[in-house]
Amino acid sequence: MKTRRTTLALAAALTLTSCAAPPGDSPGEVPTPDRAKNVIVLQGDGMGIAHRELIRLATVGQDGELAMDRLEVSGWVHTDPADPTETVTDSAAAATAYATGVRTFNGAVGVDVAGNPVPSLLERARDLGKSTGLVTTSQVTDATPAAFASHVLDRDDQSEIARQYMEETKPDVVLGGGEDRWLPPAEPGALPDHPWTDPTEESAGTAGDLVARAQELGYEHVSNGAELAAATSPKLLGLFANEEMFEHRNEGEGAIYQPSVPLRDMASKALDTLSADEDGFFLLIEEEGIDEMAHHNNAHLTIAAGAAFDATVALVLDFVKAHPDTLVVVEGDHETGGLTIENVDPDDESGEADSREDGPFTVAGSELQFTVDWTTTEHTGAATPLTATGPGSSALGRVQHGTDVHDAILAALH
Repeated sequence: MKTRRTTLALAAALTLTSCAAPPGDSPGEVPTPDRAKNVIVLQGDGMGIAHRELIRLATVGQDGELAMDRLEVSGWVHTDPADPTETVTDSAAAATAYATGVRTFNGAVGVDVAGNPVPSLLERARDLGKSTGLVTTSQVTDATPAAFASHVLDRDDQSEIARQYMEETKPDVVLGGGEDRWLPPAEPGALPDHPWTDPTEESAGTAGDLVARAQELGYEHVSNGAELAAATSPKLLGLFANEEMFEHRNEGEGAIYQPSVPLRDMASKALDTLSADEDGFFLLIEEEGIDEMAHHNNAHLTIAAGAAFDATVALVLDFVKAHPDTLVVVEGDHETGGLTIENVDPDDESGEADSREDGPFTVAGSELQFTVDWTTTEHTGAATPLTATGPGSSALGRVQHGTDVHDAILAALH
């Protein structure tokens, strides 16, 4: 069986701990241990425990630790949705649980099982007077960011999601891909239709020119890294790709992970912009490439996307050193691919079609090698790891549901 040497036993190494709050910004000041001025949620879409171990072994080796694994608190999360026909979650239902504290059916964004809108953490932070932001390497209107800032029955209604961003939820910073969902057909924007990386991509919006609408509402619109770096507005809309900021395909079939604006750069700009608010902020940062590459059983680019995500976590932790009143949560919404890590064994697999292993890969800093095996190209029902630090993080050091993660973050917001 392909799963007979799975590394998921490593989940037992997730020690459930809690941490004391770090010193405050000024002499003699100690932040309230369970209350956070800022909240940063970092989501590795599709990232299970084996994905984190794959990234670790390939990038820092057996003696190293990822930035996301150095946070003081660790736990794990059940991911099952409240779906009448499916046991395993999709990204929309999983993100809705994290964002709203309510389990729902697959495909639903920001609504309960009856289709009623449910307030999200981003909206609650906004109502507390905090600035808010969404950063992703996917479409900015894809399921995960959408669950934090919109309410629709169908995750594919991305133009309506974009409209709600601008006219109802009003996050201050929105950075990622998906320009095609903001513009009417046959009206390309800063990014041309039919790019060479994917000639099928073209403007396909259903709610008019939402880029122009955003500018009317005071957003500064940028479409490349130089424009983002030069932007000065407290309200930013950055659309840097027609769809996702990478090409997710099988290995050897045109897969590319080279975002025109790296996740770390988008996150850095978001932090600079949002942290100017004296009332604090809420920021969601998502790396979609882990999930999409795992859907294609593409371990090489799963590692690349995971390394980019961990570099972004490291950036956030540097920010926290100067802002200890910040709660940071690193999570996965579900596991994708049934990923396993195995010793190199030429007799283990036939190497044909969907049973093909990836590799061998070298363990960083050593001569050891391993292979990556997959059991599916879809999501699985495996629990996902969570690590956290900062005010309120001690509540997350346990076995829990995504809704419990929401509740702990909400309790920490002030």
